[in-house]
Amino acid sequence: MEPALPLAGLNILVVDDDDDSRFYITTVLEADGATIMAVASAAVALKVLPELQPDVMICDIAMPDEDGYTLIRKIRALKPDLYGKLPAIALTAYGDSEYRSRALEAGFQTHVPKPVDPGELVAIVAELVASYKS
Repeated sequence: MEPALPLAGLNILVVDDDDDSRFYITTVLEADGATIMAVASAAVALKVLPELQPDVMICDIAMPDEDGYTLIRKIRALKPDLYGKLPAIALTAYGDSEYRSRALEAGFQTHVPKPVDPGELVAIVAELVASYKS
């Protein structure tokens, strides 16, 4: 009997304007059982959010037009009872403590600097979801 995949059954919304980053994150998370909807902008993320009802969102911070900080604030304000507790990970090239604080203040639960190790990313997602389900 094979062990269960750590992210089996999870719907994850990935928001990143960089094609390579979206591909990498999608590949890593799908290999561990997650179903991924990957989009290239905050505007598209807001459109697919109601239909997708993700278990987790992973979002780049530095995106053109609308950054990740603005996106998470909009999501939190949409339907606080529904999206107020959506686990959200800020995945960004900006790794210092100032950016971490800013991400947490905006509404993300955690801040992960790029590049991220595949095993570490899976562990972060699994732990975040487990903490919200308990």
